[in-house]
Amino acid sequence: MALLPILEFPDKRLRTVAEPVTEFNDELRQLIKDMFETMYDAPGIGLAATQINVHQRIITIDTSEDKNEPLVVINPQFEVLADETEKMQEGCLSVPGFYEDVVRPNKIRLTAQDEQGEEYSLEADDLLAVCIQHEIDHLDGKLFVDYLSPLKRNRIRSKLEKLHRQHA
Repeated sequence: MALLPILEFPDKRLRTVAEPVTEFNDELRQLIKDMFETMYDAPGIGLAATQINVHQRIITIDTSEDKNEPLVVINPQFEVLADETEKMQEGCLSVPGFYEDVVRPNKIRLTAQDEQGEEYSLEADDLLAVCIQHEIDHLDGKLFVDYLSPLKRNRIRSKLEKLHRQHA
């Protein structure tokens, strides 16, 4: 297994729309293992392949306290199941050190494939529903800062650009 470098906002590669996965093979399964290792090490509860500069529709998630409920999400789609929304503070491994409130639907049904290519469906609410939507946004080239005001988004961009210059 290997720790993979995570792209950081405002890297333009984070805006790439990911392509569907068509081959379910050992290479894919190794990538998923590496994604989990990277996500747990970061530490995070979700990681989209886009964040590691792999532009395929692959997500790893684990919202459990003990990091023992890994969820592999490939070629995901979701539908909103309830009108209720939830305001939750979101952070992102690609926007390190920043947390902001984002409003999203509270209950969804996810349809996706696992690492073997088997299709599955699950209903999610609260943190898992938010995490799934946040990670799918990554696959669509969208970041949680896109839900913020232009002023807040530009302030975060400026601070991260300054940090990147200092570490370059």
